[in-house]
Amino acid sequence: MIQATPTSSFGSFPACPTTRHQSQYRKIIPFNSVSSQKGQESTSLTLQGNKTCECFDLHKELVPYGDAWNWQKEMIRKKKGLIERNEECPDTLIVLQHQPVFTMGTGSSIEYLNFDIKDAPFEVYRAERGGEVTYHGPGQLVMYPIINLRNHKMDLHWYLRELEEVVIRVLSSTFSIKASRVEGLTGVWVGLQAFVSLGELNANRLFARCEIAESKRDSLNFVLFGLGGGVGWVFIFLLIVLFEILMAGDQKLAAIGIRVSRWIAYHGLALNVTTDLTPFNWIVPCGIRNRKVGSIKELLGEASLFNGHTNAKALHIDYSQLISITYQSLIREFCEVFNLKIQHRSASILESIEKKPES
Repeated sequence: MIQATPTSSFGSFPACPTTRHQSQYRKIIPFNSVSSQKGQESTSLTLQGNKTCECFDLHKELVPYGDAWNWQKEMIRKKKGLIERNEECPDTLIVLQHQPVFTMGTGSSIEYLNFDIKDAPFEVYRAERGGEVTYHGPGQLVMYPIINLRNHKMDLHWYLRELEEVVIRVLSSTFSIKASRVEGLTGVWVGLQAFVSLGELNANRLFARCEIAESKRDSLNFVLFGLGGGVGWVFIFLLIVLFEILMAGDQKLAAIGIRVSRWIAYHGLALNVTTDLTPFNWIVPCGIRNRKVGSIKELLGEASLFNGHTNAKALHIDYSQLISITYQSLIREFCEVFNLKIQHRSASILESIEKKPES
């Protein structure tokens, strides 16, 4: 396993605009600290599967990145011991939000940072996961599955695709957002196809949106294409479909980065729910240029406007509940994809974990 240490930030970063989170969480958190956040043992959702997965629910808490990292490494140590003794090694899942932080993978390049690392706006950690730099912060749900792949399938590509599948199912089943994978890239993406599902786009709605009267359509067709009978409008619709195809996968909603040691996987995925996306402008997210980062809240808001609603209430969106709704859906889909039975554990157990000396 690659050993990694956090890079702390110093002072303020004047080149980056101040966000509502920046001043509150600018303080450096010692790496060996243990989160003082109190989690409640949840009994709201228990799903049946063939294997048991203990779940630590801190989805309403803001946990320092260093604490969550320590928890994972200690759990890895214990699970390796179980395997060496040929004892049962169940899976573990931690769900939380982070205080604002930038994290980099083992081989991440600082060229993807749009700031001086010595004068960073938030803490910067280099962890042993794969992938490039990303941002974690309030409004983003982070899932850390500590999975014994011996209990599932010893195939890293399979595991990455299954994590993507969890998010794709969440977006589809809970929010009617059509998401997809992008060939050659890891993560979950949406493009204009999301609006087809959310906005029920079709030619008639396009006509209504443009407020083109029925009596003017034939004449407009004739002027534009020299054709009658609506052929011109069919052409326009085909252009829209082509544009949707070209724009598919324009926004990344979920980032995934993992590490596997002796077939135990850790780190995981981060899904933007109500996240303030401003800090993503200070980096090149995941090292991918010319693509955007999106959130569920942003997509639902855009769908509301696209359908002629002026506010979220008209589309029956309660943004204050988005985090909890998404959490419940993530747990449900995670259990179904990995065929697991959730066993909720008190998050206070995590607070007893102390950082072990590193060799």
